[in-house]
Amino acid sequence: VQLQASGGGLVQPGGSLRLSCTTSGDTLNYYAIGWFRQAPGKEREWVSCVTWGPEITSYTDSVKGRFTISRDNAKNTVYLQMNSLKPEDTAIYYCAAEASRPFTCSSSAMDYWGKGTQVTVSS
Repeated sequence: VQLQASGGGLVQPGGSLRLSCTTSGDTLNYYAIGWFRQAPGKEREWVSCVTWGPEITSYTDSVKGRFTISRDNAKNTVYLQMNSLKPEDTAIYYCAAEASRPFTCSSSAMDYWGKGTQVTVSS
């Protein structure tokens, strides 16, 4: 499964971005999809995840209430809507897919990773 994250960019604090994770030639159905980020000089951290059948969403504490993960199965896309962005959200954001149940949404459990998209929050 080849994943592609897109939608990053430069935004002012308080602004919004919507990231997309998609694949070509494959389906995201049956996978849990996670979003991770890595800021300069820091380790990669888990941000959010949505499982498959049922679709259960989860978030790291620092983004709860600001970020929303969703999946559009018809479009074979998982979104990460990011609102009220803060400078500390600046990072490269990656999406990844976990195939095996029970889903853990942990970095080590992800089977496929996409190339990241840069998010910069700055005035």
